[in-house]
Amino acid sequence: MIVVTGGAGFIGSAIVWKLNQEGKNDILIVDELGTTEKWKNLVGLKFNDYMHKDIFIKKIEEGNKYIIEAIIHLGANSSTTEKNADLLYTNNYLYTKTLAKFCLRNNIRFIYASSAATYGDGSLGFNDDESNCSQLRPLNMYGYSKALFDIWAVKEDAFKNIAGIKYFNVYGPNEYHKSDMRSVVHKAFEQIRDTGKVKLFKSMNPDYKDGEQKRDFIYVKDAVDMTLHFLTNQNKNGLYNVGSGKARTWNDLVYSIFKSMNKPVNIEYIELPEHLLKKYQYFTEANINKIRNAGYSKEITPLEDGVNDYVKNYLVPEKHIAE
Repeated sequence: MIVVTGGAGFIGSAIVWKLNQEGKNDILIVDELGTTEKWKNLVGLKFNDYMHKDIFIKKIEEGNKYIIEAIIHLGANSSTTEKNADLLYTNNYLYTKTLAKFCLRNNIRFIYASSAATYGDGSLGFNDDESNCSQLRPLNMYGYSKALFDIWAVKEDAFKNIAGIKYFNVYGPNEYHKSDMRSVVHKAFEQIRDTGKVKLFKSMNPDYKDGEQKRDFIYVKDAVDMTLHFLTNQNKNGLYNVGSGKARTWNDLVYSIFKSMNKPVNIEYIELPEHLLKKYQYFTEANINKIRNAGYSKEITPLEDGVNDYVKNYLVPEKHIAE
């Protein structure tokens, strides 16, 4: 059995979809559905059972024995603006540590989601080197909660046996429920559909023109393939960046959306909110040499192609990935 925590979420449900495509249905989905529309991501997926995250971790802590091949741990509080630090500490650090210890004791494959948010402003680069974990300075508590586990794994020498995934800016189907944490592709699509224009933040950095701030955008289908590379190759361990390896501008991104929607480009640049002034990243770009050296050889979907697939095959018809 493969356990996917956060399996009803954005990347998690896409992971289950891909496993299903590979003929793997012996899956336990662990999540917390709450009052969101996240449950819709499960429709059409094939899995053995669903379990609330609190029940699952209690069973793990009690020493319940499952016949588990692997735990792909994607469940987390992913809000970069969450102010409750204790909530992030409990959900993102302690929960992950409990699962990791369980897997290490029982020789179970453990793959977990770290985050590119651990890199902070990027002044120390974007190299997925475990030895640099304690030197990084995240800009928000979400990033720090992810960094805490990375640092723990280094101290415990756990990276000899586990794989951590540092996701960059992932976009694609099944993120409908994520509210403010949706990708700009989803938000921009709705703005263009409803108003004919899109709003982007002005640049407060003289080195970047408005809309020319850069991010590493990665299509969810690529992020899934890169993650599952470590399920197939269980001897490949450590921290790995999951991104395209090529930074693109926000302007590039929204131009692609306008083109996919057959709409004329119309961008309004707005002021950066004060609460983001010291937390805004102007440049992110994954160094993906390490995952390439670990044997991942598939071509990564170009931004324009990924956006086109997302818009035309999912956003316009309002479809989920398993439909």
